Amino acid sequence: MAARVVVVGSLNYDITVWVPRRPQGDETLHGSRCEENAGGKGANQAVAASRLEAEVTMIGCVGSDSRGDYLIAELDAAGVDRNHVYRGSTETGTALITIDPEDVSIVVIAGANAELDSERVEAAGPEISNADVLLLQGEVGVEAARTAALLAATSSTKVIFNPAPFNEVAAGVLPLADVVIVNRHEGEQLGDASLPVLITTLGADGCEVRVGADVTKIEAPDVEVVDPTGAGDAFVGAFSVAFVDTEDPVAAALIAVRAGAVAVTSVGAQPSMPTWSGIDNV
Repeated sequence: MAARVVVVGSLNYDITVWVPRRPQGDETLHGSRCEENAGGKGANQAVAASRLEAEVTMIGCVGSDSRGDYLIAELDAAGVDRNHVYRGSTETGTALITIDPEDVSIVVIAGANAELDSERVEAAGPEISNADVLLLQGEVGVEAARTAALLAATSSTKVIFNPAPFNEVAAGVLPLADVVIVNRHEGEQLGDASLPVLITTLGADGCEVRVGADVTKIEAPDVEVVDPTGAGDAFVGAFSVAFVDTEDPVAAALIAVRAGAVAVTSVGAQPSMPTWSGIDNV
C-alpha cells in the first residue's frame, strides 16, 4: 500500500542565478546563468514524496496569477492532489536563490503563502487524520502549521517537522513533532531541545540520526554537485516515504541521504526530485 503523505507548506516561484562570487556594495556583477522553476519547501517535499510513489496531498496557497497557474500545473504533472491549494489575493510566493562556488543563499517573499490560515487547514482535516505522515516546514504561518499538527495529534498520523527557516513556527510545532529534520544552521538555533527523533543533515557529509541517546552517522554518496537547491527537501520527502515503510528512522535516513545526493546532480528544486530508479543508481 502506498504511503499517504499530507504536506502543509509553501509554494514558491524560484528564480536562481549563478555568480562567480558575491557582489560588493554598489557593485554590478555578471552572472553566468539564470533558471526559473517551481519551488517552495512544501511543494518540493510533496513532489519528492510523489516521485517515490506516495499518495500526496498538498495544502497551501498561491496567487491568482500566471506563476500560481504554473505551480499548480507542476503539482498536477507530479501527481500531487492539489484540491486544497487555494488562490490568494496577493501574488504567488517567490524565492530568489543565489549560487556561488562556495555556497547558496535564498531570500523568500511569502506572498500568498501567508494567506494559508487555520480555517483552510481545518478543511483538509480528514486528509490529515487519514494520512500516514504530515510534513510541516517554517514557510507558512504558525497558526496554520500548529492547526495541522494538532489535527495529526488526534489521530495516528506521524508529524515530521522541518523547521526551515527556523522561526516562530518552531515553538508551536516542536512539542507535537515525532521527527524533526534540520540542517546545521537550524540545529544550532534548535539548541538542546529534547526530541524523540532528531535528524541533522550535513550536506556532502551525509546526516546524523539521534534517537534518544543513540546517535548514528550516515555517509552520503560522492556525487558531482550541479545545484544544491532542494537537496534538503528531497531528503525530507524521501525520508517520509521510507519511514512509513520501515518505521525505522535510521533505515529511512539511509534512503533519504541517497535521494538528497541525486537531487544535487541536476538543476532546479522540483525538477531534481528523484525516482526510485535514480536512488537505486547512486
